Amino acid sequence: MRLLRPYALLLLLVLAVGACSKKTVSFNSRPEAAGGLTLADTLTKARDTTNAPSLEAQRVTMTKEQERAAKEKEKAAQRKPRKKKNIFLGEQIKKGYVKSGPKGKNQAVEIFYYLRAFQQPNVYAPARYVFDPKKRRIFKAPPGEVDGSQLKVLHGPYKKMQGGKVVETGFYAVGTRHLRWEKFTRDNILISKTHYEMGFPRDANVTYYDAGQKQVKEVIPYVNGKLEGDYVRYNENGQLEWVGQFENGKRIGTWNRYWGFRNTRNRLRYEYEYGESGYEPEVTEPVLVKEYNRNGVAIFEKDKFDNRDKPDTSRPGAKN
Repeated sequence: MRLLRPYALLLLLVLAVGACSKKTVSFNSRPEAAGGLTLADTLTKARDTTNAPSLEAQRVTMTKEQERAAKEKEKAAQRKPRKKKNIFLGEQIKKGYVKSGPKGKNQAVEIFYYLRAFQQPNVYAPARYVFDPKKRRIFKAPPGEVDGSQLKVLHGPYKKMQGGKVVETGFYAVGTRHLRWEKFTRDNILISKTHYEMGFPRDANVTYYDAGQKQVKEVIPYVNGKLEGDYVRYNENGQLEWVGQFENGKRIGTWNRYWGFRNTRNRLRYEYEYGESGYEPEVTEPVLVKEYNRNGVAIFEKDKFDNRDKPDTSRPGAKN
């Protein structure tokens, strides 16, 4: 062992001198081979390559059942309709349609909207329009208040089609015609255009009994300087006196005269009939069709009966 000590000290001295000597490292040089083996770059470690993040997306494996379920879910989402909130002039509305007339090219289809929550139309409006769900028809409401339990008040866009062609368009607002209304032929030729403001023609001549313009006296409808539309007149106690319609400056259709009792609303007295169209010669002397006594009993009907000279027996003590 004593003989090996000098050799060990000499070996340690040689290693120390080698460690203190300068060594140039080239990043461009190739690793030198020693003993037929390739030396790896000491600046690169194995974990730097094995743990590096991959830029390629990893594919998630799914079973056929999972893929089928995913496709069905995607299709269902595409088919699911979006809920639309139908609102017109701040009121919620619901869509409806009715058909009338014979099937085929002459059948008329009306597409309209009505109020979800009932509102009473303006009693002074010349005309109020409602929808009867049971009878499936739109009609002009009679004078007086509308029965909200049976009828729907029209409110929103309106379109009438005949033979697949649009023949009339417009808007309703709480049962009255509003904004622009247009009529067309089947060849899409404009026949008429009228502007309304909550039932009253924009050019109508409206008079009132009071300075505050709350109690209507008379509505004379004008369109482009010509009498056109619904006419109405009230007496001082707010009851109807006359109701009729103009077309092309002439009276047409049915004109009604009322008794005007204060405590009995809109009791009919006379029913007159004018010509069917305003584009035909005007009927100057209308035909009396019906007459009622003050108790609302019919005492005359054209070509059927005439009890106007007979005493009223509808109730004791009543007079004509």
